[in-house]
Amino acid sequence: MASINPPACNFGWKAPEFNLPDVNGNLVNLQESMGPKGLLVMFICNHCPYVKAILPRLIKDVEELKTLGINTVAIMSNDPSDYPEDSPENMKKIAEALAFPFPYLLDETQQIAKNYDAVCTPDFFGFNKNFELQYRGRFDESRKETAPESTRDLFRAMRQVSQTGHGPKDQVQSIGCSIKWKE
Repeated sequence: MASINPPACNFGWKAPEFNLPDVNGNLVNLQESMGPKGLLVMFICNHCPYVKAILPRLIKDVEELKTLGINTVAIMSNDPSDYPEDSPENMKKIAEALAFPFPYLLDETQQIAKNYDAVCTPDFFGFNKNFELQYRGRFDESRKETAPESTRDLFRAMRQVSQTGHGPKDQVQSIGCSIKWKE
């Protein structure tokens, strides 16, 4: 497992389109996903210890962001051939077991991850209501271990986006497992 950091936020970069199946086979696209104040697009997977460490807190935060007008989608772009935990069947199991409050989408061709320049799990893209990137940073100060009093960087940034349409100028890059690309 290689840890990797995504690039810094490219403010104003427009969200690329997507139209991907969720764990129930329903197609979900960018336009319909946008909330009244913005959209959080997350690249996650089932097997990554970085994702596992934050998942309960992430679910809580995205539920709270929804009340602020920020919708969320999660995209799984890993090649599950070497990581069976990331299979579509296991995506559905975890989404149901944890009652994901967001669509969990499969990027089987990995083209959407490439379009977003996603590099790791988790990789967060916070957009304002005009589909302009305003946040590309970490979830909080924790790594694979839970920080007892974490900073809630992602939540605070997206709350700011909901209130002002702009993300914080100072952002700390996320860290995670590299996306498992097909050969």
